Amino acid sequence: MFKPLSVAIGLRYTRAKRRNHFISFISVVSMIGLVLGVTALITVLSVMNGFERELRERILGMASHATIQALDGSLREWETVRQQVEAADPRVLAAAPYVSGEAMLSAFGNISGGLIRGIDPALERRVARIGEHMIRGELEALEAGEFRIVLGVELAAQLGVRIGDPVVLMAPQAAVTPAGVLPRMRRFEVAGLFEVGMYEFDRGTAFIHLDDARAVFQTGEGVTGLRLHLDDLMQAGVVSRDIARSLDGMFRVADWTQQHANLFRAIQMEKVVMFIILSLIVAVAAFNIVSTLVMLVTDKQSDIAILRTLGLKPSSVMLVFIVQGAVIGLVGIVLGVIGGVSLALNIDVVVPLIERITGTQFLAADVYYISDLPSELRVEDVIRISGLAFVLTLLATLFPAWRAARTRPAEALRYE
Repeated sequence: MFKPLSVAIGLRYTRAKRRNHFISFISVVSMIGLVLGVTALITVLSVMNGFERELRERILGMASHATIQALDGSLREWETVRQQVEAADPRVLAAAPYVSGEAMLSAFGNISGGLIRGIDPALERRVARIGEHMIRGELEALEAGEFRIVLGVELAAQLGVRIGDPVVLMAPQAAVTPAGVLPRMRRFEVAGLFEVGMYEFDRGTAFIHLDDARAVFQTGEGVTGLRLHLDDLMQAGVVSRDIARSLDGMFRVADWTQQHANLFRAIQMEKVVMFIILSLIVAVAAFNIVSTLVMLVTDKQSDIAILRTLGLKPSSVMLVFIVQGAVIGLVGIVLGVIGGVSLALNIDVVVPLIERITGTQFLAADVYYISDLPSELRVEDVIRISGLAFVLTLLATLFPAWRAARTRPAEALRYE
């Protein structure tokens, strides 16, 4: 009873039965369009967020949040730097040394190149989740002086080796012998296999012990660098810059966003493009309200004329139809948000159900490493989509409401 007159009339028009059923039909179609558009937009963005999260976790299972390297390529006083970084910045949870180099691997007549990373298994577990991806053997099998190697599952398949088989590692550093200059070669024993789920790592990466890597790549007491584990990986850029300023000496500090910048930039671009494309669906549904209100204004000409003669201002007439269009849009948006949130939270149940009904597997496990459709619902996405849909709905009501406000009572009531 305390509502303004325009709002009360608008809400009453929304609830009232139409003399023209076609107007009611168009209203329902507009509402359904909004529901489908908002649901699709929330679901698709949630799935893309899920893929980004899965990709980030798989990459960071092998890569580090940040790295520290010496400008000359050999970090000799790495233990001092490690203690300094861990003590100086509480955002750095752990640091581990590594030696990295490219080499050729040969076994049973098969040969393949790969990135060889020397690690200390005890320290490496603190900065990466390589141990969680072991499918054969254990990372702790890498012991100094035993010359054992852990291979990616695809690399092992290329070489045709299993646990216990010998692998010859040929480093690019040359050894001078009476027969001439020859590449350095060392026989390793396969001690484990890992599978991250990304071909780049599974096909081209192998791990050996840190001391064995020093001997093979002739780095002496130095290492390639330090790998850092941070408390918040999303703040890696800020932390890296702070660490670089705090270190005494010349060092190169890089974070994971720099190392994989192109990949995550492409994902972000895809999300933006998908948001724009699916927003057009919401826009089409929202502007269907224009046709609904235009027909309603025509149908209510006499009512509008009577209200004007009773003293209702043109701005108040506009508000009547803005309220009506906003209510239609708001109901569609709320139902769309409910549908989108429900679908995004239960995508792991809905997709297998559709696969069983249709007999089609969307992400075959033998083709895709991510065989389950991931989803990550973010509140900010829901708010942004809902706000966009509501703004488009309000914009769609302006023209019909403006036409209603221009109604001339004398002309509208001439033939009544």
